[in-house]
Amino acid sequence: EIQKLNQQLEEKNGEIQQIINQPPYEKEREILRLQKSLAEREKAQATSDVLCRSLTDETHQLQRKLASTAEMCQHLAKCLEEKQRKEKGNSDDQIPTERSNQVFSTALLDNESSLQALICNLQDENRMLKQKVAHV
Repeated sequence: EIQKLNQQLEEKNGEIQQIINQPPYEKEREILRLQKSLAEREKAQATSDVLCRSLTDETHQLQRKLASTAEMCQHLAKCLEEKQRKEKGNSDDQIPTERSNQVFSTALLDNESSLQALICNLQDENRMLKQKVAHV
């Protein structure tokens, strides 16, 4: 193992001697190449940092939007449930006439379909936001 380490040391010394023996313009060229490489890496790191910060901000924004959408869906579901209970309670107390029954049914269907459409839209938005969060 010592011999192996000595051999590696000799190889490194040979590389150092080779660099020392190079003409000055080649040394300067190597220095410039290394400086350029370092500058490119620093630029790439800065770009990466900016992108990470941007993605982090977008992730937090999407999480807040997802939470508010979920909260809105729960609120709408509660409202729909309460409305259905009230309407069911009212229909048990009274015997509606045929005309009022038709108006009631039409209003209920319109209201229910608009709520269903709103719920579907919110569910689609929720799904899309979840996909974006998963992607991020």
